[in-house]
Amino acid sequence: MLTRFADPWLLLLLVLVPLMVLYDLKKRGSGKIRFSSLAALKGVKQSKSLGWRKGLLVMRCLAVSLLVCALARPQAGNRTTEILTEGVDIMLCLDTSGSMNALDFTHDNKRVNRLQAVKKVVDEFIRGRQNDRIGMVVFAEEAFTQCPLTLDYGVLLSFLEKLEIGMAGDRTAIGSALAVCVKRLKDLKSKSKIIILLTDGRNNTGSITPATAADIARACTIKVYTIGVGTEGEAPFLVDSLFGKRYVYQRVDLDEDALKEIAQKTGGTYFRATNTEALKSIYRQIDAMEKTEAKIKEYMEYEELFAWFLLPGLCLLLLEIILANTRLRKIP
Repeated sequence: MLTRFADPWLLLLLVLVPLMVLYDLKKRGSGKIRFSSLAALKGVKQSKSLGWRKGLLVMRCLAVSLLVCALARPQAGNRTTEILTEGVDIMLCLDTSGSMNALDFTHDNKRVNRLQAVKKVVDEFIRGRQNDRIGMVVFAEEAFTQCPLTLDYGVLLSFLEKLEIGMAGDRTAIGSALAVCVKRLKDLKSKSKIIILLTDGRNNTGSITPATAADIARACTIKVYTIGVGTEGEAPFLVDSLFGKRYVYQRVDLDEDALKEIAQKTGGTYFRATNTEALKSIYRQIDAMEKTEAKIKEYMEYEELFAWFLLPGLCLLLLEIILANTRLRKIP
């Protein structure tokens, strides 16, 4: 709800209020009664109506203020926004397999696992988009839609926050995950349809191969950006042992060739992220490449509110005139 005065320059008339007060004070001070002695008047009890007469000035000032505000035409309006440009439909495809537990990323100078780093970066990516429908598919041994395409980013972010390693199993079904994303996008009409597939492993389960899923995506004109995460070589994992928790270094098998093939077939790009800063840079690049320049029309509808000032102002002015000439009348 927006409020404004249609003719704000008329508010300059409010200067009449302090002038009225000064005039009244000057008028009171100039009154003189010529008597040889006021001793006879000292015993006269002051009338209560004298105190009430001071309220007449307050009523008159308030009435004038309300009438001036009414003349300035106060208005309340609502802004209606119409988006004319179609946005981009984006499916985030995130790996939650056991290998995402590797502690080779950092956040705020603290060591975190790969999924924790990904969640922070994806959160920033989602918050930076506007007018785009975004959904999320989670995969490991199974692939399922964690959040369908939506413009309600608050709901999407809450689903993102709930992601946990192992929630879809321990192995990696890249082909199945890509197929689920394609199924969600293929029948939609939009300016652009993209999938951002992030994984740190190799397809080792599922009934659909990554190559087959990529062919289906290409047939549906869906672009796939692929991101391989994890340091090269061995990565540290925190495991329980007889002597408490300790770090064990293991090699994670990232199938870069498959990810490159998926991106190449669908017109996307393959990226490699070995640390948190590189991951942030990748999502910023994708964000810049898939920006939609939205055309927006805004409409304002205003409702006149002068009656809320005019009627009370007239009532106060009328009441002041009646009291000044009856109950609180001043006799010269």
